[in-house]
Amino acid sequence: MTDSIDQLDKLEQKLLRVVELFKKTQAERRALQQEIEKLPEDYKDRLKRADTLEREVQALRGEREEVRNRIEKLLEQIEILTKADSAG
Repeated sequence: MTDSIDQLDKLEQKLLRVVELFKKTQAERRALQQEIEKLPEDYKDRLKRADTLEREVQALRGEREEVRNRIEKLLEQIEILTKADSAG
């Protein structure tokens, strides 16, 4: 009789562990499902951010080229003035 009760107690403990493991697995599954549901929105946000950054980079490149051209013109004018000054 005692063996039967011990076996029943062991079985009960195993079942309780299985139930706890099942609950934990279900909670993890729900958390993962929520993360999966957020992925498309996160992806869209990142695409928008990437587009914005790309436009900013293009604008900065344009500004850099404009500044480079202006500096080259200024250097040319300085060179002309320097030549005129040394000739005169």
